[in-house]
Amino acid sequence: MIRGALAAAVTPLRDGGEVLDEQAFEPFVAFLADNGLDGIFALGTTGEGLLLSVEERRRAATLFLEANAGQLAVVIHCGAQTTSDTVALAEHAAEQGADAVAAVAPPYYGFDEDELTRHFTAAAAACAPVPFFLYEIAARSGYAIPLTVVERLREDVPNLVGLKVSDTPFERVEPYLVEGLDVFVGSEPLAAEALERGAAGVVSGLASAFPEVVAALVAEPTEERAEEIAALRDTLQRFPFVAALKLVLGRRGLPVREDVRAPLRGLTEAERAAFGNPVGEWLTSQS
Repeated sequence: MIRGALAAAVTPLRDGGEVLDEQAFEPFVAFLADNGLDGIFALGTTGEGLLLSVEERRRAATLFLEANAGQLAVVIHCGAQTTSDTVALAEHAAEQGADAVAAVAPPYYGFDEDELTRHFTAAAAACAPVPFFLYEIAARSGYAIPLTVVERLREDVPNLVGLKVSDTPFERVEPYLVEGLDVFVGSEPLAAEALERGAAGVVSGLASAFPEVVAALVAEPTEERAEEIAALRDTLQRFPFVAALKLVLGRRGLPVREDVRAPLRGLTEAERAAFGNPVGEWLTSQS
């Protein structure tokens, strides 16, 4: 059973974001494992998963799993625009030894309940009996996964174990806290309330660069810690978020480049100059 604090991991890239930076995976995963996390959610939104080709995603999944070597629970996000690509990625993740597979609702088209049910059922079957998570993020899919679809899948898909819910505010998360399903929230400031209401943990983009902060929040989900982490997230969100996380990792001594996959962009020189030192500021706040 997967619970606790998971990093929504960035994906190391190089050459202007066009190539996987294979040498960076092992030190990056070791950094996450050494700083109190319980798992990794790879190739999701923070991991630029939908911007990578199917072959790149297969290779990145393998690199994450090989670098991890059983240290943390690894969830591989396999959601894609088509059912066939999602199935292929889910099957590969299971074959490579992923602890769980997740899939976002396909973006762009407004799929009806039958279409979504068939899509997710096929994805879950492709990785069975590996645990399967729905990834609810209406801001990126363009729509929310209907609760009726969740209930249908709960009855018919034996390896459905839960959801990652990255919606805000909490009122949009609450309906997905269904008894018998493990729910991970994606918004760190909602962690305290969600955990109190029975959520299984947090899948956090911020944890890619500040794993110890998110691990501490999940271990002790106080309002004070939630406010601290909200301030830290606000600092990074003033800039291109994925590139900012990678910049922080570089400043923390990791061989992770700022490179992101276009059309995402890195920080401009002016933004980099204005970025400051969130690592130092956070360390100072802890002393």
